[in-house]
Amino acid sequence: MTRPGNKAPTPGDRESVWRDEFSVFQERERFVNRRQLIKFLTLTSLGMFVGNAWILVKSWFHREQTYPRLTIAQTGEVPVGGVKLFQYPSVKEQCLLVRVDENEYAAYSQKCTHLSCAVYYSREDNQLICPCHNGRFSIRDGAVIQGPPTRALPRVLLERNGAGIIATGMSGGLEG
Repeated sequence: MTRPGNKAPTPGDRESVWRDEFSVFQERERFVNRRQLIKFLTLTSLGMFVGNAWILVKSWFHREQTYPRLTIAQTGEVPVGGVKLFQYPSVKEQCLLVRVDENEYAAYSQKCTHLSCAVYYSREDNQLICPCHNGRFSIRDGAVIQGPPTRALPRVLLERNGAGIIATGMSGGLEG
């Protein structure tokens, strides 16, 4: 709205009024002043220090995971090419024991390292297969044969004690 005697501001005048009130010069915007730089460097250094201190404190209180010794099967219980499911190292973790040949057993976590789908043993292919995305793992060492999985299956360490097959630990680790 204009007053009598005043002419209406043109678009060019409006822009100059705005520039007078907010004197920001575009050519100077790309430069960082010393105060901003020091503030940025101080906050970044402080953040990195806190992060490293947190890692140090966690490492002081970190304990190696211990695994229970658990008898999971008897020697003749699983036929050659057969599978037995069991929970190890806790009741939340499903694992499978495969009798590969007369004297060899292999045990792995049943959780695929890609998206945690349950893997199963294919006797025809002699592989562990994840049906979700057709991931395949070697029965000998749990290594990825065909992926999307990029990591091997965690292996259950086995020990034979007379007629019993005992799980003693895990190699390859389990996700939390």
